Amino acid sequence: MLAFLADENFHGRIVRGLCRRRPGLSVLRVQDIETLSGTGDPAILEWAAQEDRILLTHDAATVTRFAYERVRAGLPMPGVFEVSRSMPLGQAIDQLLLAAECSLEGEWEGQVRYFPL
Repeated sequence: MLAFLADENFHGRIVRGLCRRRPGLSVLRVQDIETLSGTGDPAILEWAAQEDRILLTHDAATVTRFAYERVRAGLPMPGVFEVSRSMPLGQAIDQLLLAAECSLEGEWEGQVRYFPL
């Protein structure tokens, strides 16, 4: 099953819903990791790569650019899931759980995916 890192501005109710629906799902929040809280997107993407976690974000403006910069530089980038802020919470939770449960290890490497699917 996939492991996630939710960036600082990611909707907390989605994170709580994921954890409530699948207690064994590994979801960490940037603000809960002392070395990441308040850092920029490149550092967050680097940490996510080191920990093999897909980054959950609502920030299509900057995260995408930094993610693809990592890919162009040949650096690991386990994936980014950009969830629309206008997506209903239940639908976001359902789609993220589906991705977490049905994906193969490494399937999202070097990719940015937009939700809703």
